[in-house]
Amino acid sequence: MELTHRFVATNGIRMHVAEQGEGHPVIFCHGFPHTWFIWHRQLAAVAAAGYRAIAPDLRGYGRTEAPAELEAYTNRAVIDDLLGLLDDIGAEEAVFVGLDFGAALVWELALRAPERVRGIIVLNNPFAPRPPRAPSQLWAKAAQRHFLHLHYFQTPGVADAELGADPRAFLARVYYSLSADYHYLDTWRFPPEGTGYLDVLPEAPPLPWGWLSGDELDILAKDFERTGFTGGLNWYRALDRNWELTADYAEATVTPPTYFLYGDRDPDMEGFSGRDPLATLRDNVPDLRDVTKIDGAGHLVQLERSAEVNALITAHLRELAPVPVPE
Repeated sequence: MELTHRFVATNGIRMHVAEQGEGHPVIFCHGFPHTWFIWHRQLAAVAAAGYRAIAPDLRGYGRTEAPAELEAYTNRAVIDDLLGLLDDIGAEEAVFVGLDFGAALVWELALRAPERVRGIIVLNNPFAPRPPRAPSQLWAKAAQRHFLHLHYFQTPGVADAELGADPRAFLARVYYSLSADYHYLDTWRFPPEGTGYLDVLPEAPPLPWGWLSGDELDILAKDFERTGFTGGLNWYRALDRNWELTADYAEATVTPPTYFLYGDRDPDMEGFSGRDPLATLRDNVPDLRDVTKIDGAGHLVQLERSAEVNALITAHLRELAPVPVPE
């Protein structure tokens, strides 16, 4: 069951996907600043458990095309990419796994096309209903008090240049800051004016860390050294448009069977998901089958606690799509 790479023509773009194994498809959706490789440990485990594990570079990332127009980075556009991927492999449905922007993508996919979703497994980013105001309005208000990357990323070109000057160094600093080894919300101690993202991020300790090797970071950095970060940053700049496009889903709930797991030191759960994110999740996901807290893990829980996450994902998959027993 070797890992293979290929390109898929879908929804007007050329998408790169990594695949491993055979069986029911399981599609992994990454976030920022990631590529398909952020899931490489999970692909091997899921393939060994009897499934076809697929991790695309989502549009704007890695070897997948990065359209110029902002409208190309809405969840609706990327959902069409994923549905085209399902059509390409001849599958009516798949289990979808998401983290960060990939989690938001999977949640919206479950609203827009539940018939194509066998089940979802989400890491760290719980479902929340559509807010009453556009996201950028909320960020602008918070950014009057302290630095907030969500607001800082909105201006085209600024963060692109800052982060792209040394992609490997930036990735090391942001991955470290988001992990359980640091408290990411300390970035809020900095003033909003005259502050860049690198000004608020801590210096990262030398690699290897207990959960990430230097070789792994090199692979991740290589793609961003070639592409820069504009494709990924455009996902932030499209969030208001996502809000506009989901007006019809403001009262909708997520109906496919769902599993949620999170690191106990994840900054999204602490500072970006509301006062009681698990209660909100339960109120809006009626078929929420399990919630697991993983101790000693931050935002990149699948790397920080790979063995535990792999065991959870494969156990959930056996319930969602049991592997046939040979006769």
